[in-house]
Amino acid sequence: MTRWIQERLKLSLAHTQARLALVLTVSVFLIILAVSMTSYYTSKSVLQEELSVPQHQMLQLHKNAIEEAIREIDQVAVQIAINSNIYKFLTGPEQNSYANVSAIYQMLSTRVANSPYIKSIYVYDIARGSFVSIPQGYSSSKLTFPDSEWIGVAGEFGDDVTLIKKREVPEGTGNKGSELTLFRKILIQGRFKGMIAVNLKEEELFGKLDPMAFSNVDSTRYIIDRNGEVLYSVSNYDFDQKAAGQVLASLRENERGDLTFRDRKLLVNQLESSLTGWHYVSIVSQDSLLAKSKKIRNATLWVSVAALAVGALTIFYINKAAFRPVRRLRRLFNAYGGKPKDAERADLEKLAGEVLSHHAHLSQLVRETLPEAASKYLFDVYSGQIAGRRDIREKWGRFFPNWTEVPYYAAVLSIDDYDAWSRRFQGSDHSLLKFAIANITAELFEPFWRIVCADFGGDRTALLLQPRDERAEPPQAVLAQAVDTVSRLLKFTVTAGVSMPRTDVEQIRQALLEAENAATYRLYRGYGQVVPFQEISGHETLDARPREAELEELAAAAETGDEMRSLELLERWMQGVRNDYGYPSVTLAFLHTALERLDGMETDCETERDSPERLDTLTLDDIEAKLRKRAADLAGHYRRQAESKDFVLCRRMIEYMKQHYGEPIGVPEIADAAGVSSSLASQLFKQETNETIYNYLTLLRMERASEMLRKTDRKISEVAQLVGYQHENSFIRSFRKFKDVTPGKYRDMMKTRIEATLE
Repeated sequence: MTRWIQERLKLSLAHTQARLALVLTVSVFLIILAVSMTSYYTSKSVLQEELSVPQHQMLQLHKNAIEEAIREIDQVAVQIAINSNIYKFLTGPEQNSYANVSAIYQMLSTRVANSPYIKSIYVYDIARGSFVSIPQGYSSSKLTFPDSEWIGVAGEFGDDVTLIKKREVPEGTGNKGSELTLFRKILIQGRFKGMIAVNLKEEELFGKLDPMAFSNVDSTRYIIDRNGEVLYSVSNYDFDQKAAGQVLASLRENERGDLTFRDRKLLVNQLESSLTGWHYVSIVSQDSLLAKSKKIRNATLWVSVAALAVGALTIFYINKAAFRPVRRLRRLFNAYGGKPKDAERADLEKLAGEVLSHHAHLSQLVRETLPEAASKYLFDVYSGQIAGRRDIREKWGRFFPNWTEVPYYAAVLSIDDYDAWSRRFQGSDHSLLKFAIANITAELFEPFWRIVCADFGGDRTALLLQPRDERAEPPQAVLAQAVDTVSRLLKFTVTAGVSMPRTDVEQIRQALLEAENAATYRLYRGYGQVVPFQEISGHETLDARPREAELEELAAAAETGDEMRSLELLERWMQGVRNDYGYPSVTLAFLHTALERLDGMETDCETERDSPERLDTLTLDDIEAKLRKRAADLAGHYRRQAESKDFVLCRRMIEYMKQHYGEPIGVPEIADAAGVSSSLASQLFKQETNETIYNYLTLLRMERASEMLRKTDRKISEVAQLVGYQHENSFIRSFRKFKDVTPGKYRDMMKTRIEATLE
């Protein structure tokens, strides 16, 4: 059935008159649809604007009034905080003074009576945990103050001095439920000494949000705090409060907008208070406002659908009358060819043109895919997937039809420092950059050379080159231009290796291996070079002496933390590698072994590497720099590790002294606690703290003794025994040495100073 419908549609649209009727019908449909939708949304926008502006203005006025009330309440809190009786309550020695508490109670009562928004006021002393409040009065502890669970808000201020939040009131306070409370810090000389909690009358503070006052439409208003909780809501119709959270999530930073909630269209306005961070939200139902506009929209839509139906009937009539002869010809073609029905044969004039077009398209595809097939052939020969002589020659003739018996060359372009190149460019750009390398090279070789490029993965791009005539420059010269152009345009360097000239197509793999081998001599020659295989084919090496012992010596020096020794050994070792001048493959294998040896040591440290680094695209100098950095990092790590052990031992000795300073201990006992000898303990402690163990212990004892002399009335002999002195005279001598005064005079001085402060 579906295929029959598709066939009928193709037959219908094949006729010019049918297509014209379809275009006119669709155009009329779209015009009517556009007019209807434009009218609807225009009227909707006008109505929304007419309703939104006064709603927004009233919301702004009410927000300003509430903020003014909050500022007034905050000023009350400020005046309470700077009151002299509050200062005495927080700092005086006798906090429960009847006169002071009475004065505070009278002052708080006056503040509550003079403000229509304040229900009650609490003052809390953080240090002593006491309260004075209206109407509860004075409480010396939170255990006797029923509404005390809010004191944890002290940790929520941050850098602010004022905080407004809704809190739950515990049972037993007489006000079960929730309270809206303004909290304010009390700072004395920069120190957080207490808090003021002003409990607010919500109905008086938010009473102006009454929906009956602003219009006769269905409306709701919310006040939502910074945490997304509803502080206050008022509505003249049933509306789910969960919509408030959805309103904020949908509007984000916008002040107004539309929202669909449970199949209801809502007009939303919101304002954010810079003073409190609250969101003032007004929600108005649009259903009754837009009812007539929807009727107009629906009527216009039905008219457009009717116009579309008339156009469809017109197309059907045109095809029924005009396609009778075409259908008869089509039946003849199907009967002659024995093929299934094809809707495209309705237009007989296109049959010959389609056949020629298909043939031209196939020819174009063959021409476009031939270079890709040649590149694939080059890679398959290199990787050994095409190895038979017959297979190599057969596919050579197929993919290289224009190549002659003239000698060819193989070349390999390798990206220098491939790891750094991979990190520098995004993975999605790698293929594009390698294509740019191949394109630059091809542009420079043409028109005097035939060239095929193949991506061998990673850093390598392979080339197969054959000169077209005698005017062709040597391949080394053209490759040098390509290397220079890549460096200038792409801002990175490549190294090229060129094979010996070959005539036998069966030696393509050998030529590619020669070019690849030549490119590895970048290790000694540097970046951005063109290396012909002919120059390095006679490379002879000296008998390299084993260097495993030197590598182990380097590792041992790093483990001892001797960075200078490690770098000296590495420099001497690398100079030996240069003097050996071995084959790059052998040298790189040994350098890989050295790097793996150092990386193996790093696994015990804090460094772990995602994948092993490649050295085959680096010069010998860069490899040496990497090894130097690894060796220096390892030596530094092991040195820090040794130093950290000394620090831990010192901390252990200090903790022991803090716990046992009241006992007759000395250096031997402290050293035993750390598990080291007395001499080593003294050496490590002096090295880490620049202080002797004896002086540190004596200073610790004197500080504890000073504290007891200030805060207690114990006898001096008793204090001496509590800090580890068996004889009072020894204690007095040590105390005078550190404090320049005897213990008795020190106690008298501190008492005099405290009494002067209280007065």
